[in-house]
Amino acid sequence: MNVMQRPHPRVVGAALLWLAAAAVAQAQPAPKAYEPTPYQEGKDVIWLPTPQVVVNKMLDLAKVTARDTVIDLGSGDGRTVIAAAKRGARAMGVEYNPDMVEYSIRAAAKAGLAGKVKFLKADLFETDFSDATVVTMYLLPDINRKLRPKILELKPGTRVVSHAFDMGEWKPHRTATVDGKTAYLWIVPAKVAGVWQLPQGELTLTQNFQTVTGTLKTGERTVPISGGRLRGDQITFSAGGAAYRGNVSANSIEGIVKSGGTESKWGATRGAADAAAAPQR
Repeated sequence: MNVMQRPHPRVVGAALLWLAAAAVAQAQPAPKAYEPTPYQEGKDVIWLPTPQVVVNKMLDLAKVTARDTVIDLGSGDGRTVIAAAKRGARAMGVEYNPDMVEYSIRAAAKAGLAGKVKFLKADLFETDFSDATVVTMYLLPDINRKLRPKILELKPGTRVVSHAFDMGEWKPHRTATVDGKTAYLWIVPAKVAGVWQLPQGELTLTQNFQTVTGTLKTGERTVPISGGRLRGDQITFSAGGAAYRGNVSANSIEGIVKSGGTESKWGATRGAADAAAAPQR
């Protein structure tokens, strides 16, 4: 006859404790996913979300299309990146807070954009964003100014939009207001400061961001230029009663000059000594 062996009391006790712990674990709710809180502290700024209507206005100002690469500096909860991606653009956010990065990834997935956008956990001052055709940001004035030299090294024509705060002495090309909030647009100018040689003379340019001054010398005659402006790699100015417009490359300008009722081509080149423009303030 087989006799069932009675379990040791310690074994029974351990089993009961395990069952009780399992029951408690099942009864406890799963940890709540991270949710950002307005005014929470960040590395450089507190976090406040840009209203969606302002995000849309910023992207409108920059004329974002599917041909663009949009990089949002300090991307927060990812809404600007997501909005840009919905317009077909390649979009990436740079954010220092790893919880915000994970939150943004989840938000992108909910929007049906999983794998179509990128969020980088990084310091925006140490990040290479030179691929951008559009830079977006909602930072503070001192941070904007600190970033300004790096932004001015981007490819001419790169559009930069900011919510609420400007770039100090670098005046915006356009502003727009929606629901009492202001968005600013800048266009990175080509570097044109220096001496340019024309077949008929010499063009000397001084540059302050997108504003250009200088002189045009032909033979013994030197005249000041007026209305000098840059919009990316497009330059326009007047000199000696003629209106000039042209496309700027690294060491050449080619365009059209209009004098009276006639138009003709004009061009200028600069030597290696002037290939790098004077630093912009």
